[in-house]
Amino acid sequence: MFNYDRRFIRNFSIIAHIDHGKSTIADRLLELTQTIAKRDMQEQVLDAMDLERERGITIKAHPVTMYYTADDGNIYQINFIDTPGHVDFTYEVSRSLAACEGALLVVDAVQGVQAQSLANVHLALEKGLEILPIINKIDLPSADVESVKQQIEDVIGLDTSNSILCSAKTGVGIKEILEQILLTFPSPAEPEDDRIRALVFDSHYDPYRGVMVYVRMISGEISKKTMIQMMATGKNFEVLEVGIFCPEEKPIEVLRPGEVGYLLANIKVTADVKIGDTITSAKKPASEPLPGFRTISPVVYAGIYPVDSSDFEMLRDALVKLQLNDSALHVEQESSMALGFGFRCGFLGLLHLEIVFERLQREFNLDIITTAPSVVYKITFTDGKIVNVDNVAHYPDPTFIEYIEEPWVKCHIMAPSEYLGAIMSLGMEKRGEQTKTETMDAKRLLLSYRFPLNEIITDFNDKLKSVTRGYGSFDYEFEKYEIGDIVKLEIRVNEEPVDAFSCLVHRTKAEGRGRAICEKLVEVIPMQQFKVPVQAAIGGKVIARETIRAITKNVTAKCYGGDITRKRKLWEKQKEGKKRMKEIGKVNIPQSAFMEVLKAGE
Repeated sequence: MFNYDRRFIRNFSIIAHIDHGKSTIADRLLELTQTIAKRDMQEQVLDAMDLERERGITIKAHPVTMYYTADDGNIYQINFIDTPGHVDFTYEVSRSLAACEGALLVVDAVQGVQAQSLANVHLALEKGLEILPIINKIDLPSADVESVKQQIEDVIGLDTSNSILCSAKTGVGIKEILEQILLTFPSPAEPEDDRIRALVFDSHYDPYRGVMVYVRMISGEISKKTMIQMMATGKNFEVLEVGIFCPEEKPIEVLRPGEVGYLLANIKVTADVKIGDTITSAKKPASEPLPGFRTISPVVYAGIYPVDSSDFEMLRDALVKLQLNDSALHVEQESSMALGFGFRCGFLGLLHLEIVFERLQREFNLDIITTAPSVVYKITFTDGKIVNVDNVAHYPDPTFIEYIEEPWVKCHIMAPSEYLGAIMSLGMEKRGEQTKTETMDAKRLLLSYRFPLNEIITDFNDKLKSVTRGYGSFDYEFEKYEIGDIVKLEIRVNEEPVDAFSCLVHRTKAEGRGRAICEKLVEVIPMQQFKVPVQAAIGGKVIARETIRAITKNVTAKCYGGDITRKRKLWEKQKEGKKRMKEIGKVNIPQSAFMEVLKAGE
């Protein structure tokens, strides 16, 4: 059995691009250390959500503690902290990395280095972690190990002399990985004193026991009955249980420096637990928190509405539950003339929005629609006041606006060199600025771009995948706000503005976007008794227009032959009636029209 000794503890995480075999390597490690019995083994054992299994991505980080008897005869405690791989969850990744001393960089022997692994490796290097390169999938016939090693050295700048070749599927090289972890990664640093300091790197909500806080102990000890304090919120709690993950929760007596585990302290409100916060003792608190904590601010906003307005209460409860284990989700109530009552939600990115949308539909059986995603603009008024606007409904009168700033991001695109032309034209279409091009090897390029965020949140990834036939990968990080020519594109149906279709766009894109929405509306709004103009306008200027034809009746069908004046008289009478109808007539836009336009998006 493991007797506590800080020298025999290793904490590590795995950095990998989506689908490079991270979860499979984790499965093999759990098998080899016999953390999970053979009969309980299943694929992607740490990915608990159906969504994670289907998409092959990790959404929530899952820690697990393994005990391993090494070749030197000592028993080691190895804590593996799984990290999400996608760019939207960068903050979660950075917190998980802060809880480790080392990281395995897993690279697919066929695909080579990809954009997201590059971003996460830089995060790990900034935190001073030891990195061990692992080349996976060497059993595939098209594996090219030497060129992948060259890429790791050239692009990332890591020495690959101690890299391990493995095949997670067949189990080749897994034991070598474990032995190398013990040799390469350092044990946790010596605590500076015995005051309690624990890093919160994740949390989830248990309906019976409250918030379960995932912690990495830096110094001090936490056991049952310890009074703790959350440094970000200043609230105090009494610990009811501490434990480790094997991979299910297993209560233990005490958590000591260097160990990774969980604690329960009857915390009912999730807002009391912030990811990246420091837990300390309520009686003898630490003088300052551990570095790196920041509150996560949403990047993309979208409205979520129930299709049936009677589901509003259920949607509210569902969002509250989701917020419990997804600290980055921001929710506030709003109402729209067209869609009724709903919520304005803030997300870290487009994948985050998709995941939340799918979880609401699956886990809570809700019928919902989302509005087109928008970003946060900074508006400076002529009197110097600055406001953040993420909803077109809150857009102020343009006469009082001095200037509008939009968020820009730095973006790295990796793709085979033959697609350079296609990527550059996509970049121009999205108002991108290319900053540099680097050759990674004979076949691949690394392009650095700057983009306005609102250009890439809707369909940039899909378009990049289609122009590079699926070989391109990209990741982005927020850079700064810059002044842009942003205007409100207003959509009017029968002279009435419809807020649900209106949006904030760059002036150069307004006409194309307006025309696309008008054409779509003409298809989906049913004919009325009178002609209905559908217009897109900026301020008072109409920039696109389509007309929904009227349902017509042939009033002269009963006239046979005879004088034309009789027919004219009937036509005039019909025209008068249509005109009168248009004055009092109201166009009811069906719910399906909103769905169609939101799907059309771009």
